[in-house]
Amino acid sequence: MGGSRVDYEQHGRTYGRHRRSDPRIASRIHAALGDARTVLNVGAGTGSYEPRDRWVLAVEPSATMRAQRPEGSAPALAGRAEALPFDDDSFGAGMACTTIHHWQPPAAGLTELRRVVRGPVVIFTFDLDHLPPWQQVFLHEGLLVERPRFPAIAEVAAVLGGRTRVEEIPTPGDCADGFVEAFWRRPEALLDAAVRASQSMWAVLGPGEEARLVERLADALKSGAWDAEHGHLRRQSTFEGSLRLVISEAPAPAGTDRLSFAGPPPHRVPE
Repeated sequence: MGGSRVDYEQHGRTYGRHRRSDPRIASRIHAALGDARTVLNVGAGTGSYEPRDRWVLAVEPSATMRAQRPEGSAPALAGRAEALPFDDDSFGAGMACTTIHHWQPPAAGLTELRRVVRGPVVIFTFDLDHLPPWQQVFLHEGLLVERPRFPAIAEVAAVLGGRTRVEEIPTPGDCADGFVEAFWRRPEALLDAAVRASQSMWAVLGPGEEARLVERLADALKSGAWDAEHGHLRRQSTFEGSLRLVISEAPAPAGTDRLSFAGPPPHRVPE
């Protein structure tokens, strides 16, 4: 597990605009968090999918990403998943959304997240082997670079341990979150440089590779070849693809959630 780091100080400037919470995905994540009152969001980015009905603390290493968090968002600490500055069992639940492929190695961040959370840990990630077939073809060279960055779903579950289950989430046709698969029936969106700028795959490609992939897709759309083979997707409302929730349950011992870390608390823990 593991892969190249993406420089989010440069690459993350449009995430707040294009990587928004999709409410249908959010409802699944929030349900998986159970009834925990305190939640740690690791690799939190601009705050997508953070619940608003409980106390949340975010950890995000990129100042560029933290600066895009909307007004009223949960407090965010600068920090890395691989070395969380919290005591064992500090939080009632934990979450990490479309981020574990950036952790080096992912197992280190997963182990840390499981260490500091005593209740459910919810990982929203992708199984790239289940992307739409057309993306497997048109983005083939990019996916060759991406796949080694993504830990296998079974590996994620094994590292988290405990009572672990995997849930599949259908990708809405009008998905509000702009990850690559979100455009399974809207391929034209990937021709937009601003959309691609909020997808990390393009940042790890070699010189000229992004332009070649975009040109290939653009040519297929202009000629009608894409619609001839894949146009039926435009009539579907959802796609059963790569979206996965890995949920590691843990029995919550008696007592209230507790929070401690190296430094002054950025926000009061609810009584």
